[in-house]
Parts: sequence; C-alpha cells; structure tokens
Amino acid sequence: MISGLVSRLFGKPQPPAIPDGLWQETIAQLPFLARLSEEDCQRLRALTQNFLAEKEFTATGGLELDDEMCLAIAVQGCLLVLNLGLEWYRDWVGIIVYPDEFVIPRSIQDEDGIVHEYDEVASGEAWGGGPLLISWRDVQLSGDGYNVVIHEFAHKLDMRNGEADGLPPLHAGLSREHWESTFLAAYDRFCAQVEAAEAKGEETEIDPYAAENPAEFFAVLSEVFFESPVQLLQDYPEIYEQLAAFYRIDPLAKDH
Repeated sequence: MISGLVSRLFGKPQPPAIPDGLWQETIAQLPFLARLSEEDCQRLRALTQNFLAEKEFTATGGLELDDEMCLAIAVQGCLLVLNLGLEWYRDWVGIIVYPDEFVIPRSIQDEDGIVHEYDEVASGEAWGGGPLLISWRDVQLSGDGYNVVIHEFAHKLDMRNGEADGLPPLHAGLSREHWESTFLAAYDRFCAQVEAAEAKGEETEIDPYAAENPAEFFAVLSEVFFESPVQLLQDYPEIYEQLAAFYRIDPLAKDH
C-alpha cells in the first residue's frame, strides 16, 4: 500500500479531488493533452480520480510508487475512455508497475507439436481479466507516437470481447465488416512497408512492432492516434476515421 493520493482514494464513495498543483504538473508533462478543450480536460480529471479510486497500484522490482507516478499512468489510460466511460475498464483491477523492462516466460508449440519455452523482454503487458503490467521507465519515454500506457490500455479495450485481435467491441452504427476490411488492408500495407524498410536497413516512422499481428497494429496505431494524430491522418486516413469513431474523439477537431 502506498501513501498519498491513491491510498486515500481507495474505498471512498466520493474520492477527493486531485490537487490542482499535482494535476497541472502532470498535464504539463503530457503535451498531447493540450489538444483537449477545457471542458474535456475537466471531464478527464474527474474520470481519472474515479479511476484511481477503483484500481489497485502495486510496485515491484524495488520501485517505490508515489502519487505523481500513479496519476501519470491513470490520466493517460483514462484518455482512451474519456467519451466511453470507466465501465470499459471495470473487468479488471490491478496495475503492476516495474522500474524498467521485465521478463515474461513464454511458450509456443511448433507445427510438429513440440513446445518451445523462452523469455520475452517486455515494456508492458495486458492480461485478459487480469492486471496490467507496465514499465515506469517506458512510461517516461512516451512521446512522438510512442506511448506504452496508451498501448496497453488499448489492449484492455480490445480484450473486452475475448482475446486481443484488433477488433474491440464496436458501438452501434460501426460496421464490423468495414472495420475488418479497413484494418486488414492497412495492416497488410504496413507489413509490406516494414519489410521494404528492413531490406534497406531502415525503419518505418510508425513503430514496426505494429506488424507483429492485428492486435499490436490496433494498439500501436492507437498510440499514434492520440500522440501524433497528424501523422496517422496523413499515412492512414481510413484508420484515423475508424479510431475517431471508436474512441468518440477527434484529436484534430478545432474544439479539442
């Protein structure tokens, strides 16, 4: 249990307001939030304090959590559901914060039925129905389209209807067929771009990790949507349109 804002929030039916100084300091360190209107920023603040009241933050690896760290993670995670609501996060509670990248044991079965075990170094991990794991060092590295918090929280949204596959639960009026065809075409095009770039010893502007699978493509492009929306609109306008409809927010709208 940590002291300060988060511990005071636990179990309170009416969570106390986030202190003005702490809120302003946190917002100042996240320049992409400057696109929000004053009204949306206030709604984000209220959503964030309720989120802090519902979730349990745990540190590991010798890390000592404080209010600033918890708030930095919470506010970025809540940005994704600003116009969706906290119920989209209500099927899980825990957030485990590591000081740096961490190792996750993996296993894979090949076509001959042989199981291979290996360790994977990760900066974040979202478990369906379980906790969200995140590297604090990578939280601090956010910027220019890279955002591990948005990435992992996007996976959480994707998992609301099963395993992460790049197809989160869609709102009424959004076509599953159109979503799938749009994302598949964009994913195939991006994979070709990554392959061509690698052949030249170069890297794509968008994190090539998005080529891993459709779930990672959705999560990485969600990062770009919120962090570098101009780039996404230029490179993948059809994906920008779909994400704006899903998140019910347009980062480039004049009133944001």
